[in-house]
Amino acid sequence: MTFTRLELLDEQAGLPQGDLPEELNALYRGGLGFDGPTVYANFVETIDGVVAMPDVPRSNALVADDSDADRFVMGLLRALADVIVVGSGTMRASPQGTWRPDKVYPPAAEAFAELRRRLGKPERPAVAIVTAGGSFEPAHPILESGATVLTTAPVAATLAVPAASEVVAVNDGDQVDPPLAIAALRARGHDSILSEGGPTLFSSFAATGVVDELFLTVSPLLAGRTGAPRLSLVDGAELLPDLRVAGRLLSVRRHESHLFLRYRLTFPRA
Repeated sequence: MTFTRLELLDEQAGLPQGDLPEELNALYRGGLGFDGPTVYANFVETIDGVVAMPDVPRSNALVADDSDADRFVMGLLRALADVIVVGSGTMRASPQGTWRPDKVYPPAAEAFAELRRRLGKPERPAVAIVTAGGSFEPAHPILESGATVLTTAPVAATLAVPAASEVVAVNDGDQVDPPLAIAALRARGHDSILSEGGPTLFSSFAATGVVDELFLTVSPLLAGRTGAPRLSLVDGAELLPDLRVAGRLLSVRRHESHLFLRYRLTFPRA
């Protein structure tokens, strides 16, 4: 489908507008920015809540219904990021993934580059891989380009990566601690942290309260479920009834039958 611009349906007053180039402002129908260091996640899901089909090729594109508007929003959110964080399952499912804004939506490549120049950011966002070792792909080309691998101390002792990449032992134990992983990225100068999943990583982030905002595209499809695994947005953690992680709706945009929702997440604090 042809993408010209999003339609703004509703937006909370007073949101940071950032300094978007005119082309991006016109496509997004408004500004977009963050008020200080932010961890934000971006997902697309079907009407019935499926975000990933691990056994299906091009699962993400199918879930998104090959929406150019969704690819544009993904590119814009990447262009705003200092670092893009993915889990090792997402890494394996994207064998040629670069996580670059210009690659996901080439028509706005120059505007994305101009945005990063205005923000004083490097040419492209850094990439971080979170892994407990199970599905890590040591031959992935992103490691040759340079990435930060966030893992546990036992796994870090066994990983060999190209010289361009760095392995960080975040904590002891069997699983990577999300607050410590975010702290390690902050220590490397990354204020704007974009999580692109998958759902297992987002589950751990949501359950520990490290995600500030969620950008959620709802595509006009029904995926259905049988015996094959089809994953929801939070897959790998039970939140309710014991843990109330809530979203406050900040904006609603639309392109044809796709909805683009922005939430601020609240997490109970002691």
